Amino acid sequence: MFDFRKDKQISFDTHHLDDHGIDVVHTRRESKRGLWIEGLRLFRDIFLIVVVFILIGVFAVQPVVVEGTSMVPQLQDGERLLVNKLVYYKIQSVSWGHIERGDIVVFWYPKEPDKSYVKRVIGMPGETVEVRDGRVYIDGRELKEDYLDTEHNQALPTWPAKRIEDHYYFVMGDNRDNSSDSRYWGLVPEKYVYGKAFFRYWKPQAMGFLEHGQYENAPAPKMDDLRADQD
Repeated sequence: MFDFRKDKQISFDTHHLDDHGIDVVHTRRESKRGLWIEGLRLFRDIFLIVVVFILIGVFAVQPVVVEGTSMVPQLQDGERLLVNKLVYYKIQSVSWGHIERGDIVVFWYPKEPDKSYVKRVIGMPGETVEVRDGRVYIDGRELKEDYLDTEHNQALPTWPAKRIEDHYYFVMGDNRDNSSDSRYWGLVPEKYVYGKAFFRYWKPQAMGFLEHGQYENAPAPKMDDLRADQD
């Protein structure tokens, strides 16, 4: 009933036409080809990354180094900042797209345009700025500046009222006792402002976003000025 004498084997007939769709793979050749393709892809990715960083550096963000102590305690000598250059486009719908009071801006020094300064924007176009006994008044209303340190603001000088022309800004350093700013050499032309600082990436212990001035009683920007900026 059962035949255990030998295993039954099944045979298959083959024909040379049955294998016409089978690819013959040469392992060494395919390996070299794969390495070449991966190398090209890596080069493409590196190239795209470099292009993106260049575009960001030209149009969006630029690193700068703080020199001096005119902005202490907010900024210290030797710190590295990232500067937002998108203020050129004057996008009023978002804060990073235009300049506001309290922004820390980097600009070319009007007296020597080959030098750059970093200061805080105090007065906006169309406003009148006055300093009485060290306190700043905008259009006759005192500007509360909580970011100032009394240790670096003891001289308490008085400066006459100054009206800010269109497309100009009145800037001051937070270290009022040791800051060369608009009190001494005048207004900053809008075209000289090449960005506003927003992030400190060095030194590590102070890494983070910069403090923007908050003014509860400051005058609101004039609508005429906003329309002029948008034109």
